[in-house]
Amino acid sequence: QVQLVESGGGLVQAGGSLRLSCAASGSIAITNVMDWYRQFPGKQRELVASIERVGNTHYADSVKGRFTISRDNAKNTVSLQMNSLKPEDTAVYYCHAKIKTILSLKERDFWGQGTQVTVSS
Repeated sequence: QVQLVESGGGLVQAGGSLRLSCAASGSIAITNVMDWYRQFPGKQRELVASIERVGNTHYADSVKGRFTISRDNAKNTVSLQMNSLKPEDTAVYYCHAKIKTILSLKERDFWGQGTQVTVSS
């Protein structure tokens, strides 16, 4: 099976920085798109940033210029560097990846457990 484990959330003051990391492990054949989503209380998860295996990136307008997504294909990891954080960035952040497993070679969606990011004003 495949697991995504996140780390790096926490409490930070407005204007500060945090770095989220996510490591995929298990029966992985290939990891394709890796993303970060966030979820505000009572809302659906929204895409924050995504990165393709070849390195193409996409950002939500609300985080452009402040957040940077990166990945290490050899280690099956993805990171999100968050700078100039605002109170409205407070949410639970989830790592997501589309992964082909060794057993089935069929691409599936996998999610991390979520990590809380709180930005105080």
